[in-house]
Amino acid sequence: MKKLTISIFFALSASWLTAQTVSTPFMQQLCALEGVSDVKPLETTKFKEKYVMKMEQQVDWKTQQKGTFGERIIVGLKGLDRPTVIVTEGYFADYGMNPGYEEELCQLFDANVVLCEYRYFAESVPQPTNWDYMTVDNSLGDYHHTRQVLGQLFKGKWISTGISKGGQTTMFYRATYPDDVDVSVSYVAPLNRAVEDGRHEKFLAKKVGTKAERDSIKAAMQELMRRKPALMELFKQFNTEHGYQFYLPEEDIYDYCVLEYPFALWQWGTPVSTIPSLTADNQTWFSNFMEVASPDYFTYPNRFQPFDVQASRELGYYGYSLKPIKKWTSLKSTKGYLKEIMLPDSVRGYDFDPTLYKRTVKFLKEEDPTHIFIYGEIDPWSASGVCTWLNCKKKENMRVYVQPRGSHRARISNMPADMKEEIIQRLTKWLQ
Repeated sequence: MKKLTISIFFALSASWLTAQTVSTPFMQQLCALEGVSDVKPLETTKFKEKYVMKMEQQVDWKTQQKGTFGERIIVGLKGLDRPTVIVTEGYFADYGMNPGYEEELCQLFDANVVLCEYRYFAESVPQPTNWDYMTVDNSLGDYHHTRQVLGQLFKGKWISTGISKGGQTTMFYRATYPDDVDVSVSYVAPLNRAVEDGRHEKFLAKKVGTKAERDSIKAAMQELMRRKPALMELFKQFNTEHGYQFYLPEEDIYDYCVLEYPFALWQWGTPVSTIPSLTADNQTWFSNFMEVASPDYFTYPNRFQPFDVQASRELGYYGYSLKPIKKWTSLKSTKGYLKEIMLPDSVRGYDFDPTLYKRTVKFLKEEDPTHIFIYGEIDPWSASGVCTWLNCKKKENMRVYVQPRGSHRARISNMPADMKEEIIQRLTKWLQ
C-alpha cells in the first residue's frame, strides 16, 4: 500500500510540474498583459485551456494613493474568435477552480469565460483591509479594468452575467459602464431600496404560493416556537458540535432562525410538503428546522461579512415580521437586526445610502440596454426585483422573464420551453 501511494504521489507530482512548465501561446499572451501576475494552468473538461491569475486593481478607483491589491480571476478559453462571458461574481470564485466548471451562457454560445472574484472575498482582499473602500463603485472599477485589459485578447462580443448578488453587480455594471459589454443577463437579482426593504415581508405573508401553503408555513413557525423549550437542548448541542458562535444569546438566535424559515424555504424551492406533521416527534421537527434554516447563517466569524457590510451600506436587505410568532417570542423588535447579528462593532458605523438604488432605477427606466432579467416566481428576492416595476412594453431590448413556481435556482436551462426558446433567440440576435 505504501509503495502504491508513493508511486501515485510522484506520478501526480510529475504531472503537476509538467502542467506548470508547459506554456501555450495563449498563456504567454496572458502573462504579457500589464497588471496580470501569478498565471497558473487549471484542469478543465469544458475549455481548451483554463487559468487562474491575479489582476492588479486599485484599492480606491478615485485615487492611486491608496495602493493596489490582487483580484483572483479565472479565465477559460474556447477560442479568441468566440464571445466572452465576464462573470460579475458577487462573492467567492472558488467554484471556478473545479475542472467541470462552465457557465450556462458559455455552454449555450460556446463562449470564453472571465470569472472575477469580488473584492474583499477569499483571495481578493486588500491589505490592510480598510472597509471604506468596499463599495459597489470600486468593485465596478475592478470589472471595468479587467474588461479593458482582457479585451486586448478577446476581441469578440462580451456578455456580462451574474447570479443573485452577482446579478445585482451585472445590473450595476451595465448602468455604470454601459458600453463595456454587448449583452447582460442578470439572474435572480434584487434591487433593494433600504437595509430592510419592506417588500419581502408582505410577499411572504400574502403573495407567494397559495394561501394553504402560506398557512402551513405559518403553522410550522408557530409549532417550532411552541416546541422551543424541548428543542433548545438539541439546538445548543447542534451549535456546539459545529463550533458556531453568535453575537446574540442562542435563545434569540433560535427565534431568528424561525423568522428565517419561510424566506429560506421559498428561496430554495423546498416543497411545503416536507414540513413535518404536527404529531411528528421533536427530532423530526428539529431535523427539518436545521435543513431549512440552519443557524450557520447567523454565526461569526462569517465569511460573508463583506456582503453584510455592503448590505448595510448600499445594497440593502430584507426585514422580518414578528407577527406570526409574537405570542411566543421574547424579541421586542427585529429592526436593525442585520448590524446587530451579522456585523462586529468595528464595521457597524456605516449608514445606508440609497444613491446606488436611485441611480440604477433611473438608468433602467430611461435607457434600453440589451439586458435580460430572470427571476423565480416563488423566490422572495423577486419581491425587490425589477420584475415588480420595470415596464418593458415600450422597450425594444430589455426583457424580464419570471419562471412559474421558480425559486432562486431559476436559470435559462430550466425555464419553460417557450421562454427558453425566446431568451436564446434574443441573445443569439444580440450576439450576431
